[in-house]
Amino acid sequence: MHKTIPLALLMTALAAPALAGSYPVSGQWGQSTSADKGPIDCLGKRVITFNGDQRQDSKGGVPAYRNKSVTQAGSTSYRVVDQFTTGQIGNGSVSYTLNKIDDDHIVMQLQQGGTIRLTRCK
Repeated sequence: MHKTIPLALLMTALAAPALAGSYPVSGQWGQSTSADKGPIDCLGKRVITFNGDQRQDSKGGVPAYRNKSVTQAGSTSYRVVDQFTTGQIGNGSVSYTLNKIDDDHIVMQLQQGGTIRLTRCK
């Protein structure tokens, strides 16, 4: 009996997401299809900002999100679940895959369809 409890606790700990509550990237990222190296000027572009456990979107349907979980799905791929609240929706959630292409480029593949390509802002 005593050996069963520590084993159950160990299994629970191993099943937890590796980066729950914190995004694998930070800073401001502008929507762009450019593959050029280096940050871009994001003036006038849709900008998504990752800051700790919060994400803000300058031109999305929901302006602010709070991270619920991040699970690494590969060496540069992460499965992300965010929560949001609007005037009409309480405790909504959205999930997507975030792929880090390189230090200046990421891609968000949305669960409901669609892809957002982002480049780091200057």
